[in-house]
Amino acid sequence: MRKNESGDEIYSLIKKLYPICRSITGNGVRKTLGIIKDIIPINIYEVPSGTKVFDWVVPKEWNIHNAYIKNLKGKKILDFNKSNLYVLGYSLPIKKKIKLAELKKNLYTLPKYPNWIPYLTSYYNPSWGFCLSQKEYLSLKDEEYEVCIDSTLENGSLTYGELFIQGDLKQEILLSTYLCHPSLCNDNLSGVGLLTYLAKYLMEFKPHYSYRILFIPETIGAITWLSLNKNKIQNIKYGLVVTCVGDPGNLTYKKTRDGNSELDQIVKKVLDDSGEDYNLIDFFPSGSDERQFSSPGINIQVGSLMRTIYGKYEEYHTSADNLSFIESSFLDDSFKKYKEVLYLIENNNLYLNLNPQCEPNLGTKGIYSLIGGNKDEPLDKLALFWILNLSDGTNSLLDISIKAKIKFSVIKNTADILSEKGLIKIYNSNGIKNQFNPYLKDEDFYKKAKEKFDLK
Repeated sequence: MRKNESGDEIYSLIKKLYPICRSITGNGVRKTLGIIKDIIPINIYEVPSGTKVFDWVVPKEWNIHNAYIKNLKGKKILDFNKSNLYVLGYSLPIKKKIKLAELKKNLYTLPKYPNWIPYLTSYYNPSWGFCLSQKEYLSLKDEEYEVCIDSTLENGSLTYGELFIQGDLKQEILLSTYLCHPSLCNDNLSGVGLLTYLAKYLMEFKPHYSYRILFIPETIGAITWLSLNKNKIQNIKYGLVVTCVGDPGNLTYKKTRDGNSELDQIVKKVLDDSGEDYNLIDFFPSGSDERQFSSPGINIQVGSLMRTIYGKYEEYHTSADNLSFIESSFLDDSFKKYKEVLYLIENNNLYLNLNPQCEPNLGTKGIYSLIGGNKDEPLDKLALFWILNLSDGTNSLLDISIKAKIKFSVIKNTADILSEKGLIKIYNSNGIKNQFNPYLKDEDFYKKAKEKFDLK
């Protein structure tokens, strides 16, 4: 694979999706999901407007065809076709001539950044308006302008995409992203692009866990999915919200509501093993859809692995979050980190030492020939002893890796060799730990273990 190949593919998809005007409902979402479906076989669902979803109602569907502001000479001062950020999201239709003083009540700018257009919406407060740069705002001199927003707000549906990848286990890992933002790259076409190719990667092999992939409108989409799929929640072990993964900042992990869940430990281990600087922040009940998945009546342990967290970079929710702000190299790095997280999730097994009574005679097992001073030797001696000592049914490979302060990949590779040599065997393949050591605290259990694993 050439350098940044995955990042290049993700960037190419983002570039294709960038011009599309999306919102929490509408044809822009459908068009986006149709493009994603050309890459992975998602199912596309429509939930009718007015559907009751917990304490919310699926809103009316919004679509926009054109919008502009013209001066007295008929010249377009603002043109929706040049930037879909010019229109306040979910704006009601309007076409009339209006005095500048009245028009200014419906204009939104960022005085601090005079060349940037802000991204603003009015989903649940019917209104209309235009977003524009401060420079464009100050250029408005005529007493009267013609304004037009050719939009519709009527009964329709909320659209979302879902892909279920069946694994060996019924237990699921949730991977979710939101696709309701218009021409904004880091937030969150980067998440949409990365998750599309992460799902494609998962489909290339038979995973241990099952995976549920969601492409949903932010907030109302998560609420809608959870309300309509309450019977599936119990199967979800934990999950990640994918967002803001294309900018140049260090990686940031927002922990789950639990704060020390298995997922938190896995992501932290991946970041520690990378040797790169990163940021670790505690869960807080705002941000993206992790707050819906982690609400007390749902309580799925969901974190979010990002680069710079939303709201903490100047370009956030502005026209400066464009194709120049993100880079394929950063997308590629984020993609690789997500793959490493999945690698840990898939391989965090518990093992039993098949020679648990004192240290096995490694000389008779063909092990010593694999150990030496050569750094290129495939077996790490310290990792070997840590694994043999802690493979008692109560420690996962992640636990061993953390306690030993050895990279997970080294622990996993060493465990594979010990397993091939018949010294350890998988005891539990979904990481559920026992509260006791089966060897030392329950003789009957040890006898059963001997029978199960053919211990001599």
